[in-house]
Amino acid sequence: MKPNRWVYILALVTASLKLQSAPLLSLKVEGTQIVNSKGNPVLLRGVNIASLEWSSDGQGRVLKSVQTAIHDWHANIIRLPLSQDRWFGHGPEQDGNYAPYRSLVAQIVDLCATNNCYIILDLHWSDCGQWGRNIGQHSMPDSNSVTFWQSMAPIYANNPAVLFDLYNEPHDATWDTWLRGGMVTDTPNTRWEEETPIRYQAVGMQKLLDTVRGAGAKNLVVAGGLQWAYDFSGILNGYQLTDPGGNGVVYANHCYDNKKESVNAWITKMEWASAQIPVIVTEFGGKSGPSRVIPSDNWLKHVLSALDDHHWSWTAWDLHTTAKPNLISDWQYTPSPEYGVFVKKALARPEIPD
Repeated sequence: MKPNRWVYILALVTASLKLQSAPLLSLKVEGTQIVNSKGNPVLLRGVNIASLEWSSDGQGRVLKSVQTAIHDWHANIIRLPLSQDRWFGHGPEQDGNYAPYRSLVAQIVDLCATNNCYIILDLHWSDCGQWGRNIGQHSMPDSNSVTFWQSMAPIYANNPAVLFDLYNEPHDATWDTWLRGGMVTDTPNTRWEEETPIRYQAVGMQKLLDTVRGAGAKNLVVAGGLQWAYDFSGILNGYQLTDPGGNGVVYANHCYDNKKESVNAWITKMEWASAQIPVIVTEFGGKSGPSRVIPSDNWLKHVLSALDDHHWSWTAWDLHTTAKPNLISDWQYTPSPEYGVFVKKALARPEIPD
């Protein structure tokens, strides 16, 4: 090999090391874009890593999953679903001891931050305002969700690596309740919860945002709309969150192949929204192959192409073997053949330069 070739390789290695050691820049909203503190647009692409919503130890695998997502799948952002009950030690397996759970979350945040990767701390499971009961996915946040953010936000306030996802997948509520709170009759997720509906006082998304900002945290905030974070319509018609003192709000969309709409219909809604507000797709998933609506359309490939073409940020669901649709087939992190292989390939593509 010629000497100048060695010089070229050394320069690449040196540049790579500098990039890895460079501290992350905090994120904010500027118009309809996510930008860093230098004002440069940022494209976020990564995966969800489930298990801390239903377990207090991440099933012993969550740290390895984060490492794999960063180093092998080339994610520059991780979305980490959490449980408000387990944050306070109210999981049935915790016996009031919340310290190991919080320590594990801290390790994950540090792992991301030191590897040039952002992390979304996502309030995924709640309890209808009853600590230690009804732990699961519910229609709207509750009073204990406020307590969660009162505790969580100060710990990670203004950490450049951390974004806050206020509440996963609001649904079966009015837009007024979404924004301001009110009584709701919960529609249980019967995979995990009792089938009997629960009526409780929901807290609005504005209250959660105000709680985060009241803790001194200016971190970029993520907020999903109604219909399990699929619907932007109210946000675009008078129900946007007010955030005068923070780094802004980016609105989340969850796109799955069970929505009974074509990919083109989803793209139209996303284009309409992204022309007016900053958006991110914090969950999507489905098998490559015929669409449920249009059999001639390959749903997954069409979605991935749209994400790429529009430069929409995203985190795919999920780097776990049983959190379906699952990106991996086993705990050797083998990409699932009809889903994970395509997402991993998409993550490997170069990002938009700053």
